[in-house]
Amino acid sequence: MRISPFLYGFLLAAFVGLGGCAMPDTSKPTMPSLYDRLGGIQAITAVVDDFVGNVAADTRINAKFANANIPRLKMRLVEQICAGAGGPCTYSGRDMKTAHAGMGITNSEFDALVEDLVKSLTKFKVPPQEQKELLSLLGPMRRDIVSR
Repeated sequence: MRISPFLYGFLLAAFVGLGGCAMPDTSKPTMPSLYDRLGGIQAITAVVDDFVGNVAADTRINAKFANANIPRLKMRLVEQICAGAGGPCTYSGRDMKTAHAGMGITNSEFDALVEDLVKSLTKFKVPPQEQKELLSLLGPMRRDIVSR
């Protein structure tokens, strides 16, 4: 059986075209998740440990944490950052409004907390872009945490 050059060309073009559809697009490199760029669970845990130490030493806000279960707080913070950054974790804590109800947290106290976090991120040499992305994930929580 002989295939006409026209039919051969058409089938070849269709086959190549369909093959191209099945191929992954490698023209744009895939950006690793924020979780990966932060260094994964071990790096997040190290930053959280340091951050909680900063908060404990910060007289502007440490009274708000006087009765906190610190090991549980650290665990929930790691889960929250890990999940928010695209990691494999699931946050198992309460929503921010419920968790902070009745604490009377002010904007200046929230800002102090952010400063303590940035201090830890800087200490661990987290690049500015990743700091910005992480803070943009946490920033919207302000409205549920600040109550006065």
